[in-house]
Amino acid sequence: MKKTESGVTRRGFLRATSGLAVVGVSGFGRHGSADPEGPGLPPRAEKSRVVLVRNQKAARPANDVDAELLHDMLNQAMSALLQTSASAEAWGQMFGVEDIVGIKTNVWSNLRTPEALEDAIRTELLNAGVSGSNIAVDDRGVRTSKHFRRANAMINVRPMRTHHWSGLGTCLKNMIMFVPRPADYHGDTCASLGAIWRLPELAGKVRLNILVLLTPQFHGVGPHSFSSRFTWPYGGLLVGTDPVAVDATGARIIEAKRNEYFGEARPISPPPHHIEIADTRYGLGNSSPDRIELVRLGWQESSLIG
Repeated sequence: MKKTESGVTRRGFLRATSGLAVVGVSGFGRHGSADPEGPGLPPRAEKSRVVLVRNQKAARPANDVDAELLHDMLNQAMSALLQTSASAEAWGQMFGVEDIVGIKTNVWSNLRTPEALEDAIRTELLNAGVSGSNIAVDDRGVRTSKHFRRANAMINVRPMRTHHWSGLGTCLKNMIMFVPRPADYHGDTCASLGAIWRLPELAGKVRLNILVLLTPQFHGVGPHSFSSRFTWPYGGLLVGTDPVAVDATGARIIEAKRNEYFGEARPISPPPHHIEIADTRYGLGNSSPDRIELVRLGWQESSLIG
């Protein structure tokens, strides 16, 4: 295993800084108008790398997307994220034989995480040396799951969509199932979602965030609102170690689609300010575009983001 100048293995470095936006990006330190709350927070990266990989053939509903294609897109993103020549090397740098991994998915029936993507993640974890008995996939049962209580590593994967309470269903929002009363976090359009990531069950454990934009939802009205009229074939995955940067990038895409569809500026409503607050108040990552290094792979047409 290759070592850094300090003698620490790259795998050990990645795991020690799990949950930070450190992969492949130099420079550390805080920024912003407010210091993140709470003592003992590790420093945050100056820039966060986010990979957007798209394929026109993947712009299909979750239950109809080609599994092999989706798996290949994921591996392309992993190689770009960790700047490796082979995806197996990237997975091996992030996960290994000693890990107990929980895959936090999202099973909302109208727009769920593709099962093919869950399977691809599991396969790559097995290839990286993680025991099959040390891998579990769950959504609504994570808080009481014995496996997730034991987990020392997590992968957070969900589709992006508009949301009645938080403005957007994001990677940050996906962890709300770790609290006993999710409604307690709905106030002020879910401004305090970042606090959930400080809980002992999660703090420092989420190593990878994947936001699914195969057919994202850009508009909705009311709780649990869904209409295929307000989805579109985007065929993308956003992948990164920093959930704030991943979500902020996804929000820019959704906002651009809303403006295009409605023919005028149509801000996301309610505003998904939990993303920026996760940066400025909770220190979970970078929300400003100038702090995000966006790597774009594959299909470029109508990407809606520069």
